[in-house]
Amino acid sequence: SNASQLGPLPSGWEMRLTNTARVYFVDHNTKTTTWDDPRLPSSLDQNVPQYKRDFRRKVIYFRSQPALRILPGQCHIKVRRKNIFEDAYQEIMRQTPEDLKKRLMIKFDGEEGLDYGGVSREFFFLLSHEMFNPFYCLFEYSAYDNYTIQINPNSGINPEHLNYFKFIGRVVGLGVFHRRFLDAFFVGALYKMMLRKKVVLQDMEGVDAEVYNSLNWMLENSIDGVLDLTFSADDERFGEVVTVDLKPDGRNIEVTDGNKKEYVELYTQWRIVDRVQEQFKAFMDGFNELIPEDLVTVFDERELELLIGGIAEIDIEDWKKHTDYRGYQESDEVIQWFWKCVSEWDNEQRARLLQFTTGTSRIPVNGFKDLQGSDGPRRFTIEKAGEVQQLPKSHTCFNRVDLPQYVDYDSMKQKLTLAVEETIGFGQE
Repeated sequence: SNASQLGPLPSGWEMRLTNTARVYFVDHNTKTTTWDDPRLPSSLDQNVPQYKRDFRRKVIYFRSQPALRILPGQCHIKVRRKNIFEDAYQEIMRQTPEDLKKRLMIKFDGEEGLDYGGVSREFFFLLSHEMFNPFYCLFEYSAYDNYTIQINPNSGINPEHLNYFKFIGRVVGLGVFHRRFLDAFFVGALYKMMLRKKVVLQDMEGVDAEVYNSLNWMLENSIDGVLDLTFSADDERFGEVVTVDLKPDGRNIEVTDGNKKEYVELYTQWRIVDRVQEQFKAFMDGFNELIPEDLVTVFDERELELLIGGIAEIDIEDWKKHTDYRGYQESDEVIQWFWKCVSEWDNEQRARLLQFTTGTSRIPVNGFKDLQGSDGPRRFTIEKAGEVQQLPKSHTCFNRVDLPQYVDYDSMKQKLTLAVEETIGFGQE
């Protein structure tokens, strides 16, 4: 059901958010509150997992906000296929945010065709491939795999780069505003940054696995007399190495077992956020011209990825065929239960399982056989590990899920569902 077409709430009803951004409904006629949307037949909400209702509800809530209504009139964008990046830049930057909120009329030069959605869908798809192409030096692949992208700290090699980031922010906002998906998959940390959430060591895993491993090692082992570090970092800028203080006079403060936690926090913040502060600000300025900042925070970072990129159709047979096992064999009961569970799930739940295990809902163009880990090709892996009362854990560096040997189908399904649906970082290592 396309719930965004539901129209207004019945008279006397109001939609609100809890402080954890769950949507609920207030019936002022009877002075009661409920999780259930009064516009939906009550049968729809039976047998639907809570998180699923939440995501769908959040999307309804989000789309129903006045700031997201399409304005009267038309927004004309004309591009040449061969020059889509530059043409779209000129066309989108010359218009006001108000213009961009009118009905999109996309035209490819020399092609006839009314835009009833198909043309603009193709436009966003083609444009996202160009915008995020590392060739333009605005984005780079993460050190983690070869299809999640992050802002390139050296994008300043292009003197116009901040205008381009504002443009890209506008395009991402345009896609969300007009309900078109982009074929772009940012590192998880970027979605967190868009939600103004603090990045933590866990987020480094998707950015640079080597750095993640060494920071992790520092926390778990004594470093006094072992590592010779100060509160500074070496940054390579256009071929020369610059020392950056992570806090005032940091290059003269040594890192010890007593203060290493602070060092890891500051280093993580610098490595992921501070180096691209200007670019990110320009990106968000563009994005927020179409999508108000306070509205997007109804989503968590995984949901934001699904909102921007859509949910891919996931082929279970392909997934199964390219899965490795450690400690289990494909014929084991637990493994059969695992696939039975995945086959009973809908696409959104499968996408969440992928996000949980690999860090992104993205599947390589050629399917699961091309899945990448932090150290090259890494197939989806299920390892026998953990106690039966525990939830499965994930290791996104290695596209691996640790699955305890559960005793029956129901407890496995319950634990796997919980691990995948719970908030981010839950059960991750």
